[in-house]
Amino acid sequence: MSLQFYQREHLKKHTHWRWGEEKLGEVTQIVESWDALETATAKYVILGIPEDVGVRANYGKPGAAKAWVAFLEAFCNIQNNKFTNAAQILILGEIDVNEEMQDAKQLEIDDPFYPTKIGSLVKQIDDKVSEVIQKIVSLNKIPIVIGGGHNNAYGNLKGVSTAINQPVNCVNLDAHSDFRAMEHRHSGNGFSYAFEDGFLKNYYMIGLHKNYTSQKVFDKLEEQKKHLRFSLFEDYLFTNKSNLTETFKEAQKHCTDTSFGLELDLDAIEQMGSSAMSPSGVSVSEARQYLHYFGKHKNCAYIHVCEGNPLRELFPAQVGKTISYLISDLLSS
Repeated sequence: MSLQFYQREHLKKHTHWRWGEEKLGEVTQIVESWDALETATAKYVILGIPEDVGVRANYGKPGAAKAWVAFLEAFCNIQNNKFTNAAQILILGEIDVNEEMQDAKQLEIDDPFYPTKIGSLVKQIDDKVSEVIQKIVSLNKIPIVIGGGHNNAYGNLKGVSTAINQPVNCVNLDAHSDFRAMEHRHSGNGFSYAFEDGFLKNYYMIGLHKNYTSQKVFDKLEEQKKHLRFSLFEDYLFTNKSNLTETFKEAQKHCTDTSFGLELDLDAIEQMGSSAMSPSGVSVSEARQYLHYFGKHKNCAYIHVCEGNPLRELFPAQVGKTISYLISDLLSS
């Protein structure tokens, strides 16, 4: 299985020791085998996917591969205190995507076969992700996945669906639907592939940006409106149609009566360093409310934070620190 288990030394490299303090990187649980994970007491299992092959395949800006390490730099240095319950978490390690990353970097974007070649690399990552997620869920743990591109939603959904032997629902806070045409695999069509392949049942998209959703996608959403529902970010700004709290309740009704995945694309956050960075979007605080609202639900099967790109941020550490806030909120009682 394509997983690199982390040892304590991996976390120590990212943890800044200070006398009189205890950081999460010093006390967070680790394991070195699947057998050990089965008996571990942690509820949440954190793993990284340091890739941006799916983003490259979608003709986006590379850099999402850096988000995992940026997250570790921040998360490992959170204080271990009565409000941050380290007993609930385990840092498992990272999915080995080095070969796919190296192959993707060698491809020429003007090669007429570029879409086919890089799409096949994304599919290889799909297989690795789904296998690891299936294993974690089968051991009754909740995976927290730090991407990588949003292409990894497919592997998340397939992994959970295979583990529980039924389709799963999904809630996604995102400027984009990622429900684009099923051409070659890339970061913009993970949900459409998952829906077509029977791994995704009900899907609710929160905060779509009208400027970046094609009419074909809107037509597809209308055609499948029993299963596919959305809210527009512009409705929060300019009309009285809805607000975030109302939308959370609508998404909850549509998706959370059974196992569901929780997705957050960082391009939904205003001015956040991401693969498709946006000048307009929700605030970091609103994103925290979103992840806490759904992530604490009893039927939440996995959490995925993706598309963070420290290379597009004036202060690169802010991407990792933002993700660490989002994840640490789940640990509070």
